[in-house]
Amino acid sequence: MTHGIIAAALAGFGTGLSLIVAIGAQNAFVLRQGARRHAVLAVVAICAVSDALLIALGVAGVGAFVTAWPAALTAVGIAGGGFLICYGVLAARRVVSPVPGAALETEGAAAASRRRAVLTCLAMTWLNPHVYLDTVLLLGSLAADRGYLRWAFGIGAALASLTWFATLGYGARLLSGVLARPSAWRVLDGFVAATMVTMGALLLAGG
Repeated sequence: MTHGIIAAALAGFGTGLSLIVAIGAQNAFVLRQGARRHAVLAVVAICAVSDALLIALGVAGVGAFVTAWPAALTAVGIAGGGFLICYGVLAARRVVSPVPGAALETEGAAAASRRRAVLTCLAMTWLNPHVYLDTVLLLGSLAADRGYLRWAFGIGAALASLTWFATLGYGARLLSGVLARPSAWRVLDGFVAATMVTMGALLLAGG
């Protein structure tokens, strides 16, 4: 029994990790917040808890209900696509016209408020239909194949999410020396802008 639970949890951990490590809008945002050392705990917590809730819904069988309402995912995709493109444009503006003293933000003097970071993170997470597809539908269906071990699989997947976002958010601090230069921030913002606009365009095209 114990061996089966551990095996299911490890399978969930590996599957969950494989789904979230790909660079996307959410990961790019967490990386930037981590590099700035601004609201990192709040951002990591929102991402991890949101994934855990969605995975739990999927394991509980809500995926079938979501599938029955494809229009809801389409609406979320349109809203999320527009939001990501707007955020990407703002990042692109920082590349073209850097904010004076932006490099000092690596020391914790973040210009943006914690509230704005939290709201942005919530939007990045809950307005992305791919999150629902990966967690509620895909992980939910894979967990269902485990039968009575489905919750062990779900817990493993949720732990993978927590591990990844904590590593990404706090590990980004190792880049603080590099990001002490304004030019490095322009490169990072360029990466963020390209990621956000691309993901936003894909979401709008899919909608």
